[in-house]
Amino acid sequence: MALEHFKLEKKSNRINLNYKLNFWIILIIIPLMGISQYDKNQLPKSYISYQTNEEIIIDGKADETSWQKSIWTDDFIDIEGVKTPKYRTRAKMMYDDTYFYFYAELEEPHIWGDITERDAVIFYNNDFEIFIDPDSDAHNYYEYEMNVLNTVWDLFLTKPYRDHGLVLNNWDINGLKSAVAVVGTINDPSDIDKKWSVEIAIPWKVLKEASSSKEVPKGKTWRLGFSRVNWEFDLIDGKYHRKKDKKTKKYLPEYNWVWSPQGVINMHEPEKWGFVYFSPKSVGEKDTFTYDKDTELRLKMYELYRNQRKYYNDHERWNQSLIPENIVVKNKEIKLNFEMTAIGYNLIVKSPFTGDKLIISQDGKLIKHSK
Repeated sequence: MALEHFKLEKKSNRINLNYKLNFWIILIIIPLMGISQYDKNQLPKSYISYQTNEEIIIDGKADETSWQKSIWTDDFIDIEGVKTPKYRTRAKMMYDDTYFYFYAELEEPHIWGDITERDAVIFYNNDFEIFIDPDSDAHNYYEYEMNVLNTVWDLFLTKPYRDHGLVLNNWDINGLKSAVAVVGTINDPSDIDKKWSVEIAIPWKVLKEASSSKEVPKGKTWRLGFSRVNWEFDLIDGKYHRKKDKKTKKYLPEYNWVWSPQGVINMHEPEKWGFVYFSPKSVGEKDTFTYDKDTELRLKMYELYRNQRKYYNDHERWNQSLIPENIVVKNKEIKLNFEMTAIGYNLIVKSPFTGDKLIISQDGKLIKHSK
Protein backbone atom coordinates (compact mmCIF):
# COMPACT_ATOMS: atom_id res chain seq x y z
CA MET A 1 0.00 0.00 0.00
CA ALA A 2 1.42 3.32 -0.91
CA LEU A 3 0.59 6.98 -0.59
CA GLU A 4 -1.14 9.66 -2.57
CA HIS A 5 1.33 12.10 -4.10
CA PHE A 6 2.24 14.85 -1.66
CA LYS A 7 -1.27 15.20 -0.21
CA LEU A 8 -1.94 15.67 3.47
CA GLU A 9 -5.03 13.55 3.84
CA LYS A 10 -5.52 9.91 4.79
CA LYS A 11 -7.14 7.61 2.24
CA SER A 12 -8.73 4.59 3.96
CA ASN A 13 -5.87 2.57 5.44
CA ARG A 14 -3.16 4.67 3.75
CA ILE A 15 -1.00 6.87 5.96
CA ASN A 16 -0.31 10.27 4.39
CA LEU A 17 2.98 11.92 3.56
CA ASN A 18 2.58 14.22 6.55
CA TYR A 19 2.86 11.02 8.58
CA LYS A 20 -0.39 11.51 10.48
CA LEU A 21 -1.54 8.20 11.85
CA ASN A 22 -5.21 8.95 12.42
CA PHE A 23 -7.67 6.99 10.31
CA TRP A 24 -10.79 8.68 8.99
CA ILE A 25 -12.45 5.42 8.21
CA ILE A 26 -12.26 1.87 9.53
CA LEU A 27 -12.44 -0.99 7.08
CA ILE A 28 -15.23 -3.41 7.79
CA ILE A 29 -15.40 -6.57 5.74
CA ILE A 30 -18.17 -9.14 6.00
CA PRO A 31 -16.45 -12.52 6.03
CA LEU A 32 -17.58 -15.26 3.72
CA MET A 33 -16.34 -17.91 6.10
CA GLY A 34 -15.84 -18.20 9.83
CA ILE A 35 -14.00 -15.63 11.95
CA SER A 36 -11.09 -16.59 14.17
CA GLN A 37 -9.24 -14.42 16.63
CA TYR A 38 -6.00 -12.94 15.31
CA ASP A 39 -3.06 -14.08 17.43
CA LYS A 40 -0.57 -11.24 17.79
CA ASN A 41 2.09 -13.75 18.81
CA GLN A 42 1.73 -15.92 15.72
CA LEU A 43 4.83 -16.19 13.58
CA PRO A 44 4.75 -14.47 10.19
CA LYS A 45 4.48 -16.69 7.13
CA SER A 46 7.59 -18.17 5.54
CA TYR A 47 8.57 -19.17 2.01
CA ILE A 48 11.56 -20.83 0.35
CA SER A 49 12.68 -19.20 -2.90
CA TYR A 50 14.79 -21.51 -5.05
CA GLN A 51 17.32 -20.81 -7.81
CA THR A 52 16.58 -21.15 -11.50
CA ASN A 53 19.02 -21.60 -14.43
CA GLU A 54 16.23 -21.22 -16.99
CA GLU A 55 15.75 -18.10 -19.06
CA ILE A 56 12.57 -16.48 -17.77
CA ILE A 57 10.43 -14.59 -20.27
CA ILE A 58 8.43 -11.94 -18.44
CA ASP A 59 5.03 -12.23 -20.12
CA GLY A 60 2.68 -12.67 -17.15
CA LYS A 61 2.09 -16.35 -17.92
CA ALA A 62 4.72 -18.33 -15.96
CA ASP A 63 4.89 -21.06 -18.60
CA GLU A 64 8.51 -21.95 -17.85
CA THR A 65 9.35 -25.26 -16.23
CA SER A 66 10.93 -23.44 -13.29
CA TRP A 67 7.65 -21.69 -12.49
CA GLN A 68 5.76 -24.96 -12.78
CA LYS A 69 8.10 -26.54 -10.23
CA SER A 70 7.97 -23.54 -7.86
CA ILE A 71 5.69 -23.78 -4.86
CA TRP A 72 2.79 -21.45 -4.10
CA THR A 73 2.56 -19.26 -1.06
CA ASP A 74 -0.38 -19.85 1.22
CA ASP A 75 -3.54 -18.23 -0.08
CA PHE A 76 -3.80 -14.58 0.88
CA ILE A 77 -5.95 -13.68 3.87
CA ASP A 78 -7.56 -10.45 5.03
CA ILE A 79 -4.94 -8.02 6.33
CA GLU A 80 -6.29 -8.24 9.88
CA GLY A 81 -5.90 -11.98 9.71
CA VAL A 82 -9.43 -12.99 10.68
CA LYS A 83 -11.44 -13.14 7.45
CA THR A 84 -11.29 -15.13 4.23
CA PRO A 85 -11.19 -12.94 1.10
CA LYS A 86 -13.82 -13.02 -1.64
CA TYR A 87 -11.33 -14.08 -4.31
CA ARG A 88 -8.26 -16.25 -4.22
CA THR A 89 -4.77 -14.72 -4.43
CA ARG A 90 -1.45 -16.58 -4.26
CA ALA A 91 2.12 -16.03 -5.37
CA LYS A 92 5.43 -17.70 -6.21
CA MET A 93 9.05 -16.56 -6.00
CA MET A 94 12.39 -17.70 -7.39
CA TYR A 95 15.72 -16.10 -8.29
CA ASP A 96 18.90 -16.26 -10.33
CA ASP A 97 22.11 -14.25 -10.26
CA THR A 98 20.47 -11.27 -11.97
CA TYR A 99 16.84 -11.07 -10.88
CA PHE A 100 14.41 -11.78 -8.07
CA TYR A 101 11.27 -13.14 -9.78
CA PHE A 102 7.65 -12.92 -8.69
CA TYR A 103 4.49 -14.43 -10.09
CA ALA A 104 0.98 -14.01 -8.69
CA GLU A 105 -2.52 -15.04 -9.70
CA LEU A 106 -5.53 -12.94 -8.72
CA GLU A 107 -9.01 -14.38 -9.20
CA GLU A 108 -11.40 -11.62 -10.31
CA PRO A 109 -14.80 -11.80 -12.07
CA HIS A 110 -14.65 -8.14 -13.12
CA ILE A 111 -11.22 -7.05 -14.33
CA TRP A 112 -10.86 -3.32 -14.76
CA GLY A 113 -8.37 -0.48 -14.50
CA ASP A 114 -7.87 3.06 -15.75
CA ILE A 115 -4.58 4.36 -14.31
CA THR A 116 -1.87 4.58 -16.95
CA GLU A 117 0.64 7.07 -15.49
CA ARG A 118 3.71 5.65 -13.77
CA ASP A 119 3.96 6.53 -10.08
CA ALA A 120 0.33 7.58 -9.92
CA VAL A 121 -1.75 6.31 -6.99
CA ILE A 122 -2.07 2.74 -8.27
CA PHE A 123 -4.13 1.48 -5.34
CA TYR A 124 -7.06 3.58 -6.58
CA ASN A 125 -7.38 0.65 -8.97
CA ASN A 126 -7.36 -3.00 -7.96
CA ASP A 127 -3.67 -3.79 -7.62
CA PHE A 128 -0.89 -6.15 -6.54
CA GLU A 129 1.82 -4.93 -4.14
CA ILE A 130 5.24 -6.11 -2.93
CA PHE A 131 7.20 -4.86 0.09
CA ILE A 132 10.86 -5.82 0.57
CA ASP A 133 13.11 -5.20 3.61
CA PRO A 134 16.54 -6.67 2.78
CA ASP A 135 18.12 -6.20 6.22
CA SER A 136 15.00 -7.14 8.20
CA ASP A 137 15.48 -4.08 10.40
CA ALA A 138 12.17 -2.29 9.56
CA HIS A 139 14.06 0.55 7.83
CA ASN A 140 15.13 1.18 4.22
CA TYR A 141 12.58 -0.86 2.34
CA TYR A 142 11.02 -1.02 -1.11
CA GLU A 143 7.40 -0.77 -2.14
CA TYR A 144 6.12 -1.86 -5.55
CA GLU A 145 2.57 -1.68 -6.93
CA MET A 146 1.01 -2.52 -10.28
CA ASN A 147 -2.46 -2.69 -11.77
CA VAL A 148 -3.92 -4.85 -14.53
CA LEU A 149 -2.74 -2.35 -17.16
CA ASN A 150 0.86 -2.99 -16.03
CA THR A 151 1.10 0.54 -14.67
CA VAL A 152 3.79 0.65 -11.99
CA TRP A 153 4.33 2.64 -8.81
CA ASP A 154 7.70 2.05 -7.16
CA LEU A 155 9.09 3.92 -4.18
CA PHE A 156 11.69 3.69 -1.46
CA LEU A 157 11.06 4.39 2.23
CA THR A 158 13.82 5.11 4.73
CA LYS A 159 11.45 4.39 7.64
CA PRO A 160 7.78 3.50 8.08
CA TYR A 161 5.38 6.46 8.12
CA ARG A 162 4.89 6.06 11.86
CA ASP A 163 8.56 6.97 12.33
CA HIS A 164 8.62 10.01 10.03
CA GLY A 165 10.99 8.65 7.42
CA LEU A 166 11.59 9.90 3.90
CA VAL A 167 9.44 8.66 1.04
CA LEU A 168 11.44 8.69 -2.20
CA ASN A 169 8.59 8.71 -4.67
CA ASN A 170 10.75 9.62 -7.68
CA TRP A 171 13.00 6.62 -7.09
CA ASP A 172 12.62 3.96 -9.79
CA ILE A 173 13.56 0.30 -10.12
CA ASN A 174 16.01 0.58 -13.01
CA GLY A 175 15.89 -2.53 -15.17
CA LEU A 176 12.50 -3.63 -13.90
CA LYS A 177 10.57 -6.13 -16.02
CA SER A 178 6.83 -6.68 -15.51
CA ALA A 179 3.90 -8.07 -17.45
CA VAL A 180 0.23 -8.96 -16.99
CA ALA A 181 -1.82 -11.79 -18.49
CA VAL A 182 -5.62 -11.81 -18.36
CA VAL A 183 -8.05 -14.70 -18.51
CA GLY A 184 -11.05 -12.63 -19.51
CA THR A 185 -11.35 -9.08 -20.76
CA ILE A 186 -10.31 -5.72 -19.32
CA ASN A 187 -12.95 -3.03 -18.77
CA ASP A 188 -15.75 -5.09 -20.32
CA PRO A 189 -18.68 -5.40 -17.88
CA SER A 190 -20.67 -7.56 -20.29
CA ASP A 191 -18.84 -10.77 -19.37
CA ILE A 192 -17.49 -12.58 -16.32
CA ASP A 193 -13.71 -12.85 -16.11
CA LYS A 194 -11.61 -15.50 -14.38
CA LYS A 195 -8.29 -14.03 -13.25
CA TRP A 196 -5.32 -11.84 -14.01
CA SER A 197 -1.73 -12.76 -13.33
CA VAL A 198 1.41 -10.68 -12.89
CA GLU A 199 5.05 -11.58 -13.50
CA ILE A 200 7.86 -9.37 -12.24
CA ALA A 201 11.65 -9.40 -12.36
CA ILE A 202 13.50 -6.99 -10.07
CA PRO A 203 17.28 -6.71 -10.59
CA TRP A 204 19.51 -7.55 -7.66
CA LYS A 205 21.65 -4.51 -8.47
CA VAL A 206 18.69 -2.40 -7.31
CA LEU A 207 17.63 -4.54 -4.35
CA LYS A 208 21.18 -4.64 -2.97
CA GLU A 209 21.20 -0.84 -2.64
CA ALA A 210 19.29 -1.09 0.65
CA SER A 211 21.12 -4.15 1.91
CA SER A 212 24.16 -4.26 4.16
CA SER A 213 25.42 -7.05 1.91
CA LYS A 214 26.16 -6.44 -1.75
CA GLU A 215 25.86 -10.11 -2.68
CA VAL A 216 22.84 -12.03 -3.91
CA PRO A 217 21.33 -13.30 -0.61
CA LYS A 218 21.87 -16.99 -1.31
CA GLY A 219 21.39 -18.86 1.96
CA LYS A 220 20.01 -15.71 3.61
CA THR A 221 16.54 -14.61 4.71
CA TRP A 222 14.80 -11.33 3.89
CA ARG A 223 11.48 -9.92 5.07
CA LEU A 224 8.75 -9.53 2.44
CA GLY A 225 5.10 -8.54 2.38
CA PHE A 226 2.48 -8.98 -0.33
CA SER A 227 -0.81 -7.14 -0.55
CA ARG A 228 -3.74 -7.08 -2.94
CA VAL A 229 -6.17 -4.17 -3.02
CA ASN A 230 -9.67 -4.85 -4.31
CA TRP A 231 -12.52 -2.34 -4.58
CA GLU A 232 -16.27 -2.59 -4.80
CA PHE A 233 -17.40 -0.92 -8.02
CA ASP A 234 -20.27 0.82 -9.75
CA LEU A 235 -20.95 0.90 -13.48
CA ILE A 236 -21.48 4.44 -14.77
CA ASP A 237 -22.15 4.82 -18.47
CA GLY A 238 -20.77 1.33 -18.97
CA LYS A 239 -17.49 2.08 -17.20
CA TYR A 240 -16.10 0.79 -13.90
CA HIS A 241 -15.71 3.22 -10.99
CA ARG A 242 -14.87 2.77 -7.32
CA LYS A 243 -18.13 2.49 -5.44
CA LYS A 244 -19.34 5.34 -3.23
CA ASP A 245 -21.62 5.31 -0.22
CA LYS A 246 -25.03 6.50 -1.38
CA LYS A 247 -25.48 8.80 1.64
CA THR A 248 -22.03 10.21 2.31
CA LYS A 249 -20.82 10.10 -1.32
CA LYS A 250 -17.44 8.94 -0.04
CA TYR A 251 -15.66 5.98 -1.56
CA LEU A 252 -16.30 2.71 0.21
CA PRO A 253 -13.14 1.33 1.83
CA GLU A 254 -11.10 -1.14 -0.13
CA TYR A 255 -10.45 -4.77 0.71
CA ASN A 256 -6.86 -5.55 1.64
CA TRP A 257 -5.72 -9.15 1.20
CA VAL A 258 -2.21 -10.18 2.18
CA TRP A 259 0.10 -13.16 2.33
CA SER A 260 1.14 -12.77 5.98
CA PRO A 261 -1.49 -10.98 8.10
CA GLN A 262 -0.63 -7.71 9.81
CA GLY A 263 -3.34 -7.79 12.47
CA VAL A 264 -4.10 -4.13 11.68
CA ILE A 265 -5.09 -2.29 8.51
CA ASN A 266 -1.58 -1.07 7.81
CA MET A 267 1.08 -2.72 5.66
CA HIS A 268 3.75 -0.37 6.96
CA GLU A 269 4.66 -2.43 10.01
CA PRO A 270 7.60 -4.31 8.45
CA GLU A 271 8.27 -6.35 11.58
CA LYS A 272 5.15 -8.38 10.71
CA TRP A 273 6.04 -9.23 7.12
CA GLY A 274 6.82 -12.76 6.04
CA PHE A 275 10.21 -14.47 5.86
CA VAL A 276 11.67 -15.45 2.48
CA TYR A 277 14.66 -17.80 2.54
CA PHE A 278 16.82 -17.87 -0.59
CA SER A 279 17.79 -21.50 -0.87
CA PRO A 280 21.10 -22.40 -2.53
CA LYS A 281 19.23 -25.32 -4.10
CA SER A 282 17.56 -25.34 -7.49
CA VAL A 283 13.87 -25.17 -8.27
CA GLY A 284 12.38 -28.66 -7.90
CA GLU A 285 14.74 -29.67 -5.11
CA LYS A 286 13.74 -29.67 -1.46
CA ASP A 287 15.02 -27.45 1.33
CA THR A 288 13.81 -26.43 4.78
CA PHE A 289 13.42 -23.10 6.52
CA THR A 290 13.93 -22.62 10.24
CA TYR A 291 12.87 -19.48 12.03
CA ASP A 292 15.64 -17.56 13.77
CA LYS A 293 15.76 -18.48 17.46
CA ASP A 294 15.06 -14.85 18.36
CA THR A 295 11.95 -14.45 16.19
CA GLU A 296 9.46 -14.60 19.08
CA LEU A 297 11.65 -12.32 21.18
CA ARG A 298 11.72 -9.69 18.44
CA LEU A 299 7.94 -9.89 18.13
CA LYS A 300 7.61 -9.16 21.85
CA MET A 301 10.06 -6.27 21.64
CA TYR A 302 8.18 -4.71 18.73
CA GLU A 303 4.93 -4.97 20.64
CA LEU A 304 6.52 -2.86 23.38
CA TYR A 305 7.89 -0.47 20.77
CA ARG A 306 4.43 0.03 19.26
CA ASN A 307 3.00 0.74 22.71
CA GLN A 308 5.64 3.42 23.17
CA ARG A 309 4.92 4.90 19.76
CA LYS A 310 1.21 5.11 20.51
CA TYR A 311 1.90 6.77 23.86
CA TYR A 312 4.25 9.27 22.26
CA ASN A 313 1.69 10.13 19.58
CA ASP A 314 -0.86 10.86 22.32
CA HIS A 315 1.40 12.61 24.86
CA GLU A 316 4.54 13.72 22.97
CA ARG A 317 6.84 11.97 25.39
CA TRP A 318 8.12 8.45 26.04
CA ASN A 319 6.96 6.47 29.06
CA GLN A 320 9.41 4.13 30.75
CA SER A 321 6.67 2.72 32.98
CA LEU A 322 5.21 0.96 29.93
CA ILE A 323 8.27 -1.29 29.81
CA PRO A 324 8.17 -4.21 32.26
CA GLU A 325 11.32 -5.35 33.98
CA ASN A 326 11.06 -8.77 32.39
CA ILE A 327 9.18 -10.58 29.66
CA VAL A 328 8.61 -14.30 29.18
CA VAL A 329 9.44 -15.84 25.82
CA LYS A 330 9.41 -19.61 25.25
CA ASN A 331 9.17 -20.13 29.03
CA LYS A 332 12.28 -18.05 29.67
CA GLU A 333 12.20 -14.88 31.75
CA ILE A 334 14.23 -12.20 29.99
CA LYS A 335 15.39 -8.91 31.47
CA LEU A 336 14.58 -5.69 29.60
CA ASN A 337 16.66 -2.53 29.67
CA PHE A 338 15.10 0.81 28.74
CA GLU A 339 17.80 3.38 28.06
CA MET A 340 16.84 7.02 27.54
CA THR A 341 18.97 8.92 25.03
CA ALA A 342 19.28 12.51 23.88
CA ILE A 343 16.81 11.88 21.05
CA GLY A 344 14.63 9.10 22.44
CA TYR A 345 15.33 5.69 23.85
CA ASN A 346 16.79 2.24 23.23
CA LEU A 347 15.03 -0.96 24.25
CA ILE A 348 17.83 -3.46 24.89
CA VAL A 349 17.67 -7.22 25.42
CA LYS A 350 20.33 -9.88 25.60
CA SER A 351 18.90 -12.99 24.03
CA PRO A 352 19.14 -16.18 26.08
CA PHE A 353 18.60 -18.14 22.85
CA THR A 354 21.48 -16.78 20.76
CA GLY A 355 23.52 -14.59 23.10
CA ASP A 356 22.98 -11.65 20.72
CA LYS A 357 22.17 -8.16 21.96
CA LEU A 358 18.98 -6.85 20.34
CA ILE A 359 18.20 -3.13 20.30
CA ILE A 360 15.10 -1.33 19.09
CA SER A 361 15.38 2.46 19.05
CA GLN A 362 12.61 5.04 19.27
CA ASP A 363 12.28 5.08 15.48
CA GLY A 364 11.70 1.33 15.29
CA LYS A 365 15.05 0.28 13.82
CA LEU A 366 16.24 -3.16 14.89
CA ILE A 367 19.95 -3.45 15.57
CA LYS A 368 21.63 -6.78 16.33
CA HIS A 369 25.05 -7.16 17.93
CA SER A 370 26.17 -10.75 17.62
CA LYS A 371 27.97 -12.34 20.52
